[in-house]
Amino acid sequence: MGEIEEIYADLETDVSEEEFREAVEQKVEQMGGLADEETAAMLIAHELNEGEVDTVADIEPGMEEVKFLAKVVSIGELRTFERDGEDEDGRVVNVEAADETGTVRLAFWDQQAEAITDGMLEEGQVLRIAGRPKDGYNGLEVSVDKAEPDDDAEIDVQLGEGSTVDALTMGQSDVNVTGLVLETEPVRTFDRDDGTEGKVSNFLLGDETGRVRVTMWDDRADRATELEPGTAVEVVDGYVREREGDLELHVGDQGAIDEIDESVEFVPEADAIDAVEMDQVVDLAGVVRSADPKRTFDRDDGSEGQVRNIRVQDDTGDIRVALWGEKADKEIAPGDEVFVADAEIQDGWQDDLEASAGWQSTVVVLDENTGAGTAAPAPGGSGGSGDSDSSGGSDTGLGAFTGDGDGADASDSDGGAADAGGASGSGGAAAAATEEVEFTGTVVQTGDPVILDDGQETMQVDTDAALTLGQEVTARGPVRDDRLDADDVF
Repeated sequence: MGEIEEIYADLETDVSEEEFREAVEQKVEQMGGLADEETAAMLIAHELNEGEVDTVADIEPGMEEVKFLAKVVSIGELRTFERDGEDEDGRVVNVEAADETGTVRLAFWDQQAEAITDGMLEEGQVLRIAGRPKDGYNGLEVSVDKAEPDDDAEIDVQLGEGSTVDALTMGQSDVNVTGLVLETEPVRTFDRDDGTEGKVSNFLLGDETGRVRVTMWDDRADRATELEPGTAVEVVDGYVREREGDLELHVGDQGAIDEIDESVEFVPEADAIDAVEMDQVVDLAGVVRSADPKRTFDRDDGSEGQVRNIRVQDDTGDIRVALWGEKADKEIAPGDEVFVADAEIQDGWQDDLEASAGWQSTVVVLDENTGAGTAAPAPGGSGGSGDSDSSGGSDTGLGAFTGDGDGADASDSDGGAADAGGASGSGGAAAAATEEVEFTGTVVQTGDPVILDDGQETMQVDTDAALTLGQEVTARGPVRDDRLDADDVF
């Protein structure tokens, strides 16, 4: 094999060897004898390889031209549009294509679009594509100059991917995902550069594979006010964007949020409490051991903020969670099972780490009627709310559940909780019904019920005694339903 043949053999190009040789001869002539055939062949090979990318993930809107392989995932409908100053309408077909690293929209125009409509392209085909990338309305888009089937190439992408949260990839469009509404947020308005007013709202969607933030724009934004947490929905014709390193599913004028009559599970992936570290953003799942009253405070700008501290326990440990802003109004009580997403680990009271749940966080309370498992023993040793068994773990947190949410958007996440109100420990105190016991511990929650913590376990106490946080007392009385009905507190 000669030198030109060897150089051509190393190329991945749709240019024939005959065309390559002609280009080499022209290059030699252009350079006036300054390059021999081998050098000219190498220069031509470099020009042909320019723009070649290894994966879809390597494509960026600023590139002049790209060449890549991708598998056809879905084929859209032929659309026509009017071109300025031309009598003939333009035609376009959008095709979703993917490789193992991501998804990209391909725009085929005019004659190419007509050919696709005539059945020249099928789902599952692998294409060798050359085109011009740009940041389109629905994310990354490549305007196709040339596309040819490559029957020898293999791409490990299954058709239908994108129907679950964990299958979403940057740049995807025309996405349909089924899941549960975990928490909704209120509609917000903003001013556009052209002087018009826009609207946006969000809700958290979860399925058996994970969770994703759904963003709805303009006419679709009001849909958030119609959705209740725990509702099963299908997001239709969404598109995937990235925000601060996380994927989001967006819904515009072409999309919809449809309620469905299907059973959908959400299984949170939670971090082990004993493994969290300073400045991490984590997901936590566990049982509420104690819950302080809500407190209000004055901000530096004169406005009023609010915070509430709860202590959450899983099977590895427990941690105080500060609920800021409207999240402090959530109905959370000891024994509830909760999922806290995107909480920031900060310095807390007495140099302990705590989790701060601000406006970017999500707090979901388990519906006790869903029959989900618990992640850790509940206060008083009940093993969780309702009749469910203790079955969770640090890898997945709680079992499948739906939740309710208050849609908090603006809060004060300035740092740690401003007050004490929890204590570490594990488990609960179990006693036979009507058995009279004495329990000595520190008051970690006042109100109804009072919660005492002896450093090893906690006890919920029904009493009218006036107690203060941090006070050490002994309660005596019968235990019913894992609560001590105190006849005497001293």
